[in-house]
Amino acid sequence: MLRNMSSGGGTVASLWTEVNRCGQNGDFTRALKAVNKILHEVKEDVTALHCKIVCLVQNCSFKEALNVMNTYSKVLGSELIVFEKAYCEYRLNRVESALKTIESVSEQTDKLKELYGQVLYRMERYDECKAVYTDLIRNSQDEYEEERKTNLSAVVAAMSTWEKASPDDLGLSETTYELSYNAACTLIGRGQLTEALNKLQEAEELCRVFFSEDSDITEEDVESELAVIHSQMAYIMQLQGRTEEALQLYNQVIKLKPSDVGLLAVTANNIITINKDQNVFDSKKKVKLTNADGVEYKLAKKQLQAIEFNKALLAMYTNQADQCRKLSSGLQSQNPGHPRPVLIQVAQLCREKQHSKAIELLQRFSDQHPDSASGIKLTMAQLYLTQGHVTKACDILRSIEDFKHKQGMISALVSMYSHEEDIDSAIDVFSQAIQYYQSEQPGSSVHLALVREAADFKLKYGRKKEAISDLEQLWKQNTNDIHTLAQLISAYSLVDQDKAKSLSKHLPSPESMSFNVDVDELENSHGANYVRKKAAKVTGENLPKEQGQGDVKKKKKKKKKKGKLPKNYDPTANPDPERWLPMRERTYYRGRKKGKKKEQVGKGTQGATSGAASDLDASKTASSPPTSPRPGSAQASASTSAPAASNVVPPRQQKPATAGPGARKKAPQKKKKGGKGGW
Repeated sequence: MLRNMSSGGGTVASLWTEVNRCGQNGDFTRALKAVNKILHEVKEDVTALHCKIVCLVQNCSFKEALNVMNTYSKVLGSELIVFEKAYCEYRLNRVESALKTIESVSEQTDKLKELYGQVLYRMERYDECKAVYTDLIRNSQDEYEEERKTNLSAVVAAMSTWEKASPDDLGLSETTYELSYNAACTLIGRGQLTEALNKLQEAEELCRVFFSEDSDITEEDVESELAVIHSQMAYIMQLQGRTEEALQLYNQVIKLKPSDVGLLAVTANNIITINKDQNVFDSKKKVKLTNADGVEYKLAKKQLQAIEFNKALLAMYTNQADQCRKLSSGLQSQNPGHPRPVLIQVAQLCREKQHSKAIELLQRFSDQHPDSASGIKLTMAQLYLTQGHVTKACDILRSIEDFKHKQGMISALVSMYSHEEDIDSAIDVFSQAIQYYQSEQPGSSVHLALVREAADFKLKYGRKKEAISDLEQLWKQNTNDIHTLAQLISAYSLVDQDKAKSLSKHLPSPESMSFNVDVDELENSHGANYVRKKAAKVTGENLPKEQGQGDVKKKKKKKKKKGKLPKNYDPTANPDPERWLPMRERTYYRGRKKGKKKEQVGKGTQGATSGAASDLDASKTASSPPTSPRPGSAQASASTSAPAASNVVPPRQQKPATAGPGARKKAPQKKKKGGKGGW
């Protein structure tokens, strides 16, 4: 019995030696086999079970590793395997479960904090994620500091892009191409497109320099790594309106077929946005790339939302009405307060000429979600205008509180009311706007401009009495404005002539308004449209003569052009005396000659000619041609002309689009405190 135990102990020891050796060499498959043999000998060994879990994680067998942890949870305990369990749940995209596992621990190690940061980033809780990485960088010093800075810069870029936040400058040095790329994403979120493009070019140079030092890296590997940078460059070009260049870069990225499904989905989506309702066949091919497995775990929620919106729009452009309604209804249920799914449904209804249903849908949404109703009401007003209901459109526009007092809205309302000859409503729009700016921004340029426009509008339509208050307000602001004073006097002349006379005293005197101007010279100038002519004095000698007397001016005779003679004209020959008669009436007319072909048409059986019988009678022919070639003569070929080459139509070149790829982010790996990862 003792010998058997000693021999068994020796076997287990040798197996542990093999496990250690395989682990150092990275051969976790053989190490797993050895661990299984150990567990066969010594069941429920805690160390062996932990090693088995590590080997399964290294071999990416996350589900099996979780099964082992759940089966032996009492033996292993929760504290020992908390990192491995949370990591497996994270890699299986069970992000909420991973968060609960991490938060169940009282004290977190550095590697657990880094995994915690990754989980928070995936859940788009960027403020908490930023705090975790800032604490890690501040309180740890090891070889993974650069990767932590990369992840922190990715968080800052995400906050700038998706939350439109402006975080403080953390002073991260852009020594690597990942850091430069993330800095460019931050600039894009701030709207600094030119600076972002320059930063991406710097990232491309750093990337090429970094991989040039490794001889094992091929040019294809470098281009594959640069794909995300090129796609982001194309996105900036698209925002700048350089769609042809952007489309060319996007197609280059697609041709590389990168392994990152998130990058492919974003690039394909941007190509679809450039194509719009054109090149629909290409868009149908590209939309398949957005349906790849795992895309939903690689992109942010807003990116996925934009892709789904574009799928619905593409269905509308391809006349797939049912598919469009299905997608837009699903989007509306997922985003009940978002106006875009409703607008897509309205666009589809308008394509089907169902404008009344479209207006009902818009009205229902605006009633249910008044906070998001501004854009919806603008669409309603547009639909009313297309149907010719101008007054209803004006009522809708005046109900939008956000735009009610904007200058553009006031101008549009006044124009539409004027078109309908509803001058009272137009004046009411001016009055409400002036009252608003009188209380909010009195004396501002916008306020005075509105008063001026209101006064001019009232004077234009003969409402001088109503224009008096506006003109008085303008004249008090600038008493040197003679034009306004003249308008005010003209308006008061209809209401209060005494007031008009008193105001006329403020007009400048004629002497002060006189200018040294030569009127004759001004009238005779080059720019004068009308020159006054002095009337000629009528004397006795210049009296008009009676009709029939005096000199009569001779009319100028126009020179007649010589007629052109025919080319075969012979001056010596006598002209034909009957040349003026029609051809049929001339004496020498014998009628038209009937051609041989005309005689043959319509005679005989169908498909035969009148001379066919005589041609087929061999007795009437002088000699029959030989049926075989004579000696010394060559037989003619079937065709003497060579066939023409067919023109090959070249294939149509695909035209070279909304949010670009996310920031570069490094995910943790087993046995590392920070590893290469996703976005």
